[in-house]
Amino acid sequence: MNPGQNPEAGTREIIADFLSQGPYAVVGASSDRAKFGNKVLRAYQSKGWKVYPINPREAEIEGLKAYPDLKSLPETPRGVSIITPPAVTERIVAEAADLGARFVWMQPGAESPEAIRLARERGLDVIADGSCFLVETRFRG
Repeated sequence: MNPGQNPEAGTREIIADFLSQGPYAVVGASSDRAKFGNKVLRAYQSKGWKVYPINPREAEIEGLKAYPDLKSLPETPRGVSIITPPAVTERIVAEAADLGARFVWMQPGAESPEAIRLARERGLDVIADGSCFLVETRFRG
């Protein structure tokens, strides 16, 4: 972000860039349709975007092969949506950076000051201001 730039405008630009192109990964994807991790995955699917669910305990979620972690994916995700407890988010940020992802979007409740600091330190574009993927994509599933 440029010095003096409105932080909200910066976040809006990062969100627009995040949404412009995949592939994507959803860390914390769930097979429980009532859970946020499932709704975020279905929001990607509703747009027809290439998305990979990440959950070490599931083989398949919403008809997609689930992967135990980011490094198991067949390609590097450009954007990673994170729906995990903050302590796990910190580990996911490092993994995303190691793989060469460009963005991490910490969904509300997944963020922590340490995860945000780590992501920025590692050169990732970060969305962690309370912006919700479901709101931004107008998903009503």
